[in-house]
Amino acid sequence: MYSAEAVHLRTWRAELELGFERRGERTVLATRRQDGPLAVQKALYPEGDGVCHAIVLHPPGGIAGGDELEIAVRAADHAHALLTTPGAAKWYRTAGPWASQSVTIEAGDGACVEWLPQETIVFDGALAGMRTEVRLAGRARYIGWEILCLGRSGSGERFARGTCRPETRLLRDGRLLRFERGTIEGGGLLLESPAGLAGQAVCATMLAAAPDLERLLPGCREARPENGEGAVTLLPGVMVARYLGASSEAAKRYFTQLWRLLRPAVAGIEAREPRIWST
Repeated sequence: MYSAEAVHLRTWRAELELGFERRGERTVLATRRQDGPLAVQKALYPEGDGVCHAIVLHPPGGIAGGDELEIAVRAADHAHALLTTPGAAKWYRTAGPWASQSVTIEAGDGACVEWLPQETIVFDGALAGMRTEVRLAGRARYIGWEILCLGRSGSGERFARGTCRPETRLLRDGRLLRFERGTIEGGGLLLESPAGLAGQAVCATMLAAAPDLERLLPGCREARPENGEGAVTLLPGVMVARYLGASSEAAKRYFTQLWRLLRPAVAGIEAREPRIWST
């Protein structure tokens, strides 16, 4: 029999739309619409008025087969928003239906959006479709990451069944800067192949898009994860960092190192970790 986490008679369709605006020296959460179990309780200002923090909540605590989540974030010209989550996103195994999540981020000229969710855990037997699209206008800036854990490695679970399909698009003024789409089959050859995940359970990608990233490349390449492997590549208009290893915490700490190096140049402010990361 499936465990209680595997069978959900009720599926959820949830939508969350957030709009941020710059009003004087303050970025405000100007619009908020939610339908279903996705929410932001309040705007937070741990760094002062210029940066609005929002914690995206998914009260069910996990994503089951048949669930559909849609998150849309819009930052108007010169607004600065940082979004994170209170804990790991869990994608449960399913008896058949797919689950999906779509994240769309739009940033106007001079705006900055930071999308820094905590790790995503894909349970053995899950069918997970994950799509992220970032649309930048003019001199908008972006820092974001995705930390993907295949199976609950802490309890010895491997991703032996199921499918994970991640997709990421990054555009500036309608021009495609980065497009990545893949299919990870549970128990498939990609998991063990040296050209794939090489037997590791955690793979992660961080993107930074801003003018003049070239001068930051040497310092970012000097950063190293405490375990696993990390690498940084500069492409036209976007910096890409990768982690491959056994620990989501190591991936997050590595990306946080990079964030500390990048943020002053990309966002014009020193990095200050959201308090929720320490709870």
